[in-house]
Amino acid sequence: MLLKEEKEKLVKGFRLAEKDTGSPEVQVALLSRRIEQLTDHLKTHSKDLHSRHGLLKMVAQRRRLLKYMRSISSNRYKKIISELKIREI
Repeated sequence: MLLKEEKEKLVKGFRLAEKDTGSPEVQVALLSRRIEQLTDHLKTHSKDLHSRHGLLKMVAQRRRLLKYMRSISSNRYKKIISELKIREI
């Protein structure tokens, strides 16, 4: 679970405009952070299948968002990939 301060920091770092909270960049950044947290959780609790299912859903959602970003602007796509250190899709 993301803390309010951590979420605000991520949104401020990736937003495109002052009141932007829903752009693909922000969504990918938030999903990436949640994926990291859940991956750490699953390293400890390897038999937690419900969390694993949620992790797979988040990874698929992030993949779809990145695919959309790649189709609309390759510059924005490459920037977010490099900042978050994500493999290309």
